[in-house]
Amino acid sequence: MSDASWPLQQAVYAHLATDAGLRTLIGDTARIYDAVPPGAIFPYLTLGEARVRDWDGVPGGQEHDLRLHAFSRHGGRAEIKQIMSAVHDALQDAALFVPTFSLVSLRYIFGDTWRRADNETWQGTMRYRATTHPVDLTQGEFA
Repeated sequence: MSDASWPLQQAVYAHLATDAGLRTLIGDTARIYDAVPPGAIFPYLTLGEARVRDWDGVPGGQEHDLRLHAFSRHGGRAEIKQIMSAVHDALQDAALFVPTFSLVSLRYIFGDTWRRADNETWQGTMRYRATTHPVDLTQGEFA
């Protein structure tokens, strides 16, 4: 079975990194990390937990549970909520190119915001559900 999770993560990253609305909030060279570097400048976005499982009833299909985390030290929830809104606008039903797979859907599930224990950092977590299906490249159709 082919696993779409890595190409899907790459497609999500590439799409977010080039989104003009998000870049105005987290830097023109978008601060989106898989692993946050030491001394990272706020605000930034991280690619969080990801789960993949078989898509029941769809041979070769997969369901993906994706988490994205936004971090801000702006002094309140406003910046986090703006970043989360920009991510939503960029990803909701996005038609991403995922090599050798068809992205059937990409949908927002929920978001949470809270102040972290350091009492100066705000975090927002967004959860998305994606479904993928392999493409038969010899025929240009679903496998």
